[in-house]
Amino acid sequence: MDPMISLGQKNTLAEYMILSSADNRPAMLDKDLYDSWKSRIELYMQNREHGRMILESVENGPLIWPTIEENGVIRTKKYAELSAAEKIKADYDMKATNIILQGLPADIYSLVNHHRVAKDL
Repeated sequence: MDPMISLGQKNTLAEYMILSSADNRPAMLDKDLYDSWKSRIELYMQNREHGRMILESVENGPLIWPTIEENGVIRTKKYAELSAAEKIKADYDMKATNIILQGLPADIYSLVNHHRVAKDL
């Protein structure tokens, strides 16, 4: 908690919002300050449980889902058919995408919400 803002004093609504959301929501993108937002969102990701895996999903791209041949037809494996390691990677890919989408203002979100891969975002 910021030592400049104590809960014992009369605080503005903005100060309470800063206190309550400092750790549970990613920074919102300001279009003019992309580099700053990128650094903050990376720090936010690293601060999550297994944050390194989440950040690696953004940097290296998502799991390439394996395929199997069934009755002469090749198809992508279903989630339930993935190995334990592949399931973990798929889960962190989704977390990375969600974190980025939560940090976008509505006008930008509406342009990119069809992307399902954090690296593409």
